[in-house]
Amino acid sequence: MSGRPSFGTEARNVLLVAAVFALAPLPVLGSSYYESVLAHLVLIALLAVALNIVFGHTDQLFLFVGGLAGLGAYGTGLAADALGVSAWLTLLPAALLCGLVGLAVSWVAAKRNFTVVLISILTLNLQLVFTEVFVGARDITGGSTGFPFEYFSLDVVADAVGVGEKLVLYYLVVVLLVVTLFVYLSLVHSKYGVAFDAIREDEVAAESIGIDVVRYKTIAGFVGAFLIGLIGAFFARESAYILPGSFTFLAVDVIVLIVLVVGGLRTTLGPVVGATIVVVIEEFLSSAQSLQSWRTAIFGALLIVLFLYFRRGVVRSVRETLDTLGVMDRKREGGSGGDPATDGGR
Repeated sequence: MSGRPSFGTEARNVLLVAAVFALAPLPVLGSSYYESVLAHLVLIALLAVALNIVFGHTDQLFLFVGGLAGLGAYGTGLAADALGVSAWLTLLPAALLCGLVGLAVSWVAAKRNFTVVLISILTLNLQLVFTEVFVGARDITGGSTGFPFEYFSLDVVADAVGVGEKLVLYYLVVVLLVVTLFVYLSLVHSKYGVAFDAIREDEVAAESIGIDVVRYKTIAGFVGAFLIGLIGAFFARESAYILPGSFTFLAVDVIVLIVLVVGGLRTTLGPVVGATIVVVIEEFLSSAQSLQSWRTAIFGALLIVLFLYFRRGVVRSVRETLDTLGVMDRKREGGSGGDPATDGGR
């Protein structure tokens, strides 16, 4: 795993992120709007972490993140209503269904040696199918009008602590982010991470040394899709209403892909940094009345600047700068030498 910081170094970075997010609501405590913005930021970061596993590490470009998130949200809510049970009991089965969809897509793509372009075309078509089903099956899904998504009641915790439900939901998704990042770290610092790296570099060479390409790609597809489905339910809970328009390609996939590329593919903190940058830019443009008519153009221009000057992602670019200045050399643990620019320096 040369070229990557050690697990301990990255684990400390994750704990630092957890501390920052734990303190983030304090300056705006009581403002449900900013608590919602912070929760949205964390949820976008979570989706980017999931896509990082399947796309960043195995070159499987899933362009149906919105569809999987919607399947997880609709599945959780509709199953809870149909069975008359708590949504906490239907959350994991719905996420498991999403995971199986991702597994099936990865299995077919790996068996037929689909390139990243073919996988993106396949999943984009599936995204369109999911969107049509969410809208067309109106007797089940509520169609384009949707339905209130007020599951995962948090009022007991909120009343006990003396805060609003929005804040409780925010801290819940922060815990989910920290757990997901540790799952990601455990994955990439294990034999799975080694296999993923080998497959991404050269599938033929990976097979020649005994790596089961189909198996490892389907594992990545399952894990990524499972996480997306799990996050999708909280994505709907944050807005308290579920609509097909919330899970379209433009509403979810484009943003998540931008977040991942801006932050840095195959980096642990890339999704968090990318989500912070994108959400801050969006909020700034939304709050500036004089810029409303230019919002899309300015947002696009800022992203172009980021892509031009941070082509390998903000996290990796900052790390390379610190390496050049000799800062990271003094902090790097136990001889994890090597160029972090090689194979996704984190």
